[in-house]
Amino acid sequence: MNEREDFLHPRNRYYGDFTPENLAFNANLQEFAQKITYICSLETGGKISAEKAYKDIKALWKDLKSSKKQLGIGQKPPSTEEPNSP
Repeated sequence: MNEREDFLHPRNRYYGDFTPENLAFNANLQEFAQKITYICSLETGGKISAEKAYKDIKALWKDLKSSKKQLGIGQKPPSTEEPNSP
C-alpha cells in the first residue's frame, strides 16, 4: 500500500488466538472502528446531523453483532468428548 492508504486505512497485526473466525472478526472490528471515526468526524465538522450519526453508528453496530454471531465468536465450541457409557 502507499503512504496515503496506510494513513487513511491503518491495519494492525492480529495477536490473539488464531482461528480463521477470530481473524475475520478482527478485520470486521477494525473496519467498524475506522467507520466510526469517519462518522464522528463528519458529525463534529457539521457535515451530518447528530441523529444521522447515531443511526449510522447503530446500523454499523448491528452489522458487527451479526458478524460476531455468524462467526461464532464467544460461543463455546461443541464438545468432542463422547458421553460415558454404563
